[in-house]
Amino acid sequence: MEKSQWYIGTPNGVVLCVEEIAAGRMKGHFYHNYSEAGTAFSSADELLFELEQFYDMLQFPHPTTNSRSFQGQQAVKNQKQEKVKIMSDDNLLSKHGDLGTFIIRVQHRQNNSWQGRITWMEKNKTISFRSIWEMIKLIASALDTVSVQEGEDTEQSWDDEPGKGC
Repeated sequence: MEKSQWYIGTPNGVVLCVEEIAAGRMKGHFYHNYSEAGTAFSSADELLFELEQFYDMLQFPHPTTNSRSFQGQQAVKNQKQEKVKIMSDDNLLSKHGDLGTFIIRVQHRQNNSWQGRITWMEKNKTISFRSIWEMIKLIASALDTVSVQEGEDTEQSWDDEPGKGC
């Protein structure tokens, strides 16, 4: 299979490996260049929180809005630290999940959501997403856990031609 869509391309690119779906919850690991160990998640919401922390640590892409909290905020945010790549892109791309593997490239964090591109490695297909919700729906549809409702032309699907998205 030609792997033309298999690239990381950004400092915040991650490889998402879905290992299992139990009780409707997606479980697995995601990998990035700055650690050899994968970050485990046991649900989609945990995945999103972990990825958000990763992007905040890198300070890339920079969010256009500040986070709010009901708990006390730290007066001083973490200073930007230079991150050193530990894992090569080739090593990163060699990671695979039992149910599915995706390369996630978040390009923007605007309007309290994410915009970017996702590649389904098993099918070598890439599609743009315009929100976190759309990204999760694309992953779920690839894993056959969510049925796409007919008549929704605003949502992207893996059957759309590349470049017709956002």
